[in-house]
Amino acid sequence: MISAGDFRNGVYFEMDGDVYQVVEFQHVKPGKGAAFVRTKYRNIRTGSVVEKSFNPNDKFERVQLDRRDMSYLYRDGELYYFMDTDTFEQLPFTKDMIGEKLAFIKEGMVCKVVSYKGQVYEVEPPLFVELEITETEPGVRGDTATNATKNATLETGAVIRVPLFINEGEVVRIDTRTGEYMERA
Repeated sequence: MISAGDFRNGVYFEMDGDVYQVVEFQHVKPGKGAAFVRTKYRNIRTGSVVEKSFNPNDKFERVQLDRRDMSYLYRDGELYYFMDTDTFEQLPFTKDMIGEKLAFIKEGMVCKVVSYKGQVYEVEPPLFVELEITETEPGVRGDTATNATKNATLETGAVIRVPLFINEGEVVRIDTRTGEYMERA
């Protein structure tokens, strides 16, 4: 059990049958009245963020999420197959289970699959991935202002913004948390 007074950023807890992650917290001691904990927490299943104040003595079930390394194998219709790197068990996931991070996952890539009580909540790709640019407009010399960018399509089909000097066929490093171009690989 964990009390609301022990909340910290990144702590997982269970409330009303759902699993939540504390995004932000603040202990407040007003001059008048009882202390409380102002929190912003995210529903792991839906991704929605809620702000709520708790009494510091409120108790919740602490959640320990299971994180396993799984390798992305292939797509078959609406299902995406991942293989557990320890047991070699193949599991199908839907696009809803993986989320928008699917845009940065290619075949053979090892990802972290986050689950709790057998329910998969999230697929986390590596923090940085290297992907090839398959389509982009050529940059025109002299057609620049400060930090000018253009659209580029990656081998996974995702579209990101890259500097004008990046051309088709180049491999770039991308931060999967923000979906932004980092550097040439």
